[in-house]
Amino acid sequence: MNQRALEDLFADLEWDVATATHEHLVAGQPLLLGAGRTAVVTVRSGALAVPSGALRCTLDPAGAHGRPGDLVEPGGVLLAVGRRAVTVRARSDAEVRVTRLLPTPTSAPRLQVVPDVITVPDLGASEPGAAALAPYVGHVDPAPARCHEATRLCRLMATTLVLAVLRAWTRNGCAPEGWPARTADRHLARALDAIHEHPGRPWTVEDLAAVAAMSRSAFAERFRAETGTSPLGYVTEVRMARARSLLADGVRVSEVARRLGYASDEGFSRAFRRHHDGVLPSAWREGVVGAGVG
Repeated sequence: MNQRALEDLFADLEWDVATATHEHLVAGQPLLLGAGRTAVVTVRSGALAVPSGALRCTLDPAGAHGRPGDLVEPGGVLLAVGRRAVTVRARSDAEVRVTRLLPTPTSAPRLQVVPDVITVPDLGASEPGAAALAPYVGHVDPAPARCHEATRLCRLMATTLVLAVLRAWTRNGCAPEGWPARTADRHLARALDAIHEHPGRPWTVEDLAAVAAMSRSAFAERFRAETGTSPLGYVTEVRMARARSLLADGVRVSEVARRLGYASDEGFSRAFRRHHDGVLPSAWREGVVGAGVG
């Protein structure tokens, strides 16, 4: 899957920050990453042993391809999605930052395609902006003030960090062939691919059911069971994810509205505000640029 499709698949998901802590581990000490929370562990010194069965990788000497690795060393990141509890251990004395995140309710169905645990050997090599941001997720600035879990900026920072880890993991050649598959249902897959390839089309449920070669009622029922949302709700999610990407790239609001099939700038702005707690498209772009993650 190309990077744009990956962005569209996950960029509409959000995480609230639960806790962000610095941990000092002695050799052999376990670190429990509990179920129900997404955990991002950044290694500052020492090394963590990767749990057996994790989809881990490191880079070959040329940095061109991924290969299995057993340790997460300084600069490396481990991501546990929180589907089950995971325990990692310090291979040597280690200092790590652990950011525990709460996925919003709509995130759960989409996270099913993500492995339980993945690692990236050097986040700064492929995602320097996110690597620089990581120490401050959970803080509004370098001072030890908590970033309130309900703020848009805090969610933006947390989401940016998780997406960067997924991008780096994929870009490093660590992901399985064809990852991530949106669904194992080949009929639904055709409809999902069509939405991601042409988000600006004036899609109807009937149109998408025809693409999937299914009846309207069967398609709508199966679609919701697989994705956790309605077909047209999914279209809106994809459009909003694409909108955020375009806005962060500096595309004007009117051009974003045109590309995504909205009849007017006002219609696009209304849809964007409904999806982003009243935030205007222009304000979103300013927030992204201000956070240094555009």
